[in-house]
Amino acid sequence: MNWQLLPQFVVTGILSAGPIALVALGLILIFKATSIFNFAQGHLLLLGALVTWWFAAEKGLPLWLAIVLALGIAALVGFLIERFALRPMTGQPLLSIILMTLGLGEALQGLALLLFGPTERNFPQIFPPASPYKITTPFVYDGKAIVVILKQDLVWSFIVAVVGVILITALFQWTRTGLAMRATAEDHELAQGIGIRIRRIFGLSWALSGMLATAGGILLATSSGLDLSLSVVVLSAFPVVLLGGLESMPGSIIGAIIIGLAAGFVSASKAQFVRDSAEVVPYVVLMLVLLVRPEGLFGLKRIERI
Repeated sequence: MNWQLLPQFVVTGILSAGPIALVALGLILIFKATSIFNFAQGHLLLLGALVTWWFAAEKGLPLWLAIVLALGIAALVGFLIERFALRPMTGQPLLSIILMTLGLGEALQGLALLLFGPTERNFPQIFPPASPYKITTPFVYDGKAIVVILKQDLVWSFIVAVVGVILITALFQWTRTGLAMRATAEDHELAQGIGIRIRRIFGLSWALSGMLATAGGILLATSSGLDLSLSVVVLSAFPVVLLGGLESMPGSIIGAIIIGLAAGFVSASKAQFVRDSAEVVPYVVLMLVLLVRPEGLFGLKRIERI
């Protein structure tokens, strides 16, 4: 273990988990409202980031306006997906609906390739690239205190992600719309029987999920660049969702932090074969946790009486 760099890798790993938590939150939102695991979330993320880049770089709009427009388009795309692709699948086997989201993902990937091409792009800077934050830790190595350097984009991306999780959680807990979404998630037929317009709830859930995917894509593109491979980031969000619990929104940020912490430890290893296995770490952590808590850290344990 490289003890001198361990604090740097651990803190960087935790902060990098912020945008992943937003992507995971979108997956949880869809699952809570519709009981569907959306495999097209990564492609919504990619398309949202590309649209933001197009408004800002190609059309010359202010970045804040480009982000607002991209979020609006993402909400519209999410709503249209629910209305024209998934609503006709109502009553079909769950596997068929999941395969539909896989097909939607491939269609969105092809649309992104057709409209924007495969070229890698430099995403406009949202946060100042210079003047990173420096934190002097209480740890000492070779007689010197270890200093952790934090890029501003990582710090602010993490803050934005935490704020997003808090806002969506507050929406579910303390608003009438959130209460309707929770009721719909528990029992669609019962919710419809008491007057809740569940189709409207489904559309709203997909719209919010599209906005969360776009926000996560923008934050990721700011720090790592923008190309078509950005959609595979969702593979890191899957273990986060299952680790935190499919029904738990705060679990998305906690699960992302745990995954980021584990990735930081692996990155600080001196063994090359350990560092090369960093992509496997989230799934190893997930398996260890699920052996003890199959429902995830904060998921609901459902008991069915026969």
